[in-house]
Amino acid sequence: MRYFLIIVYSLLLMVSLLALSKEMVLSEVIIILPFTILIISFFDIFQKTSTIRRNFPFIGHFRYFFEFIRPEIQQYFIESDTDGKPISRIYRSLVYQRAKGVSDYVPFGTQLDVYSEEYEWVPHSLFPTKIESSDLKVEIGDGINSFIYRASLFNISAMSFGSISPSAIKALGFGAHKGNFFLNTGEGGVSKYHLESNADLVWQIGTGYFGCRNKDGSFNLNQFKSTAALSNVKMIEIKLSQGAKPGHGGMLPSSKVNSEIAEARGVDIGIDVHSPPSHSAFGNFGEMLMFLNLLRKESGKKPTGFKLCIGKKAEFVELVKAMISLDIFPDFLTIDGGEGGTGAAPLELSNRVGMPLNDALEFVNLTLKHNNVRSKIKIIASGKILTAFDVIKKISLGADLVNSARGMMLALGCIQALRCHTNNCPAGITTNKKSLYSGLDATDKGLRVFNYHDKTLKSVAQIIQAMGLKSITEVDIKSIESRL
Repeated sequence: MRYFLIIVYSLLLMVSLLALSKEMVLSEVIIILPFTILIISFFDIFQKTSTIRRNFPFIGHFRYFFEFIRPEIQQYFIESDTDGKPISRIYRSLVYQRAKGVSDYVPFGTQLDVYSEEYEWVPHSLFPTKIESSDLKVEIGDGINSFIYRASLFNISAMSFGSISPSAIKALGFGAHKGNFFLNTGEGGVSKYHLESNADLVWQIGTGYFGCRNKDGSFNLNQFKSTAALSNVKMIEIKLSQGAKPGHGGMLPSSKVNSEIAEARGVDIGIDVHSPPSHSAFGNFGEMLMFLNLLRKESGKKPTGFKLCIGKKAEFVELVKAMISLDIFPDFLTIDGGEGGTGAAPLELSNRVGMPLNDALEFVNLTLKHNNVRSKIKIIASGKILTAFDVIKKISLGADLVNSARGMMLALGCIQALRCHTNNCPAGITTNKKSLYSGLDATDKGLRVFNYHDKTLKSVAQIIQAMGLKSITEVDIKSIESRL
């Protein structure tokens, strides 16, 4: 309180002295300012929700202001190139450079501590090979139960319309179409913005069955068949869980459910939309596989698989045994790590639930091999994958191809403001406010997505060549060396 009185009396004294001296400049502003501070301060004194503002009227607001801009202060003035979280500046800069089509070379050697216990590297050969980045394709599907889809080694991970903006969806689609790689729709349904670019789509179906649901939220087969028949939809992905919040449902608040989102998801406008923690279409592993078989058949034999974060190992082993028993195998498994990104998730689930991606890939790969079914199922790694080394590392642990969301968001212009959950993304990506996403030019940013994908795959090819390998399929667990 004494600070408040000192400030107010000082301001009033200053105004009085200036008035007496008749040397006031911008007198209206100078007179209004102390009275504005006085009014704000009185509101602070008599409110009861903030002790800081009540004890330190007016001054207390500065605490919240600096807390609000803390991520920017940390990012631009404090953190080093290698310290930023969740993605350090050195890797953000790499994505920006590749997306913009400028040089991504670095001067004066690596900034990484090559003698730390965490440091990893690939062994190169004295006899480099020659491969083309255009050869980095993976065939998904067995050609009998499902058609074969030739996927890029590097694709766009699941991000739903509603969690990201129309402009972001269009830009990702334009980049994917130009670069001939796929865009995963996320569980929010196939929107008109997904179709606008004519990109290859992986339609993700989650527990809310958005785009193929009845009014009560249950699965609607006829709606599924209608959307699955679209030529853009190349594969179907049944989402069991996601790494950022495994075993946890979700809710899209009514304030975000506008006419376009309602149309894509098959829900009513202005109503809270819930995603349950589990599927209602099946309740055990047998029913789960029968459901997968149904979707594969009714989609016209499009490759169909599951997305999951590994939790209890015994449950995954049981799932594999059910596959063998029923002779029903998914065409692919998308493995999401416990460190997976999302616009919003409870802290404890984001930090401490779910197996990390590297451990999960190794476990899934070895489990499938142990049961002699690895050749039947492709593994897609979905996690914090930004660089060519990240791609090769995931392949070495058992993946056949990879998906990236955060890398593609950075290519769109994400500045890691850490406001994804507020609907106030300054880059116009994770928001449905037109005033923000209208600033994101889909054509320009789509080209950046294409550039990032193209240059990253070229870098993958360069590393494989340096290793003396003739194909990405030759990468295995021995391809990465470390001190551990």
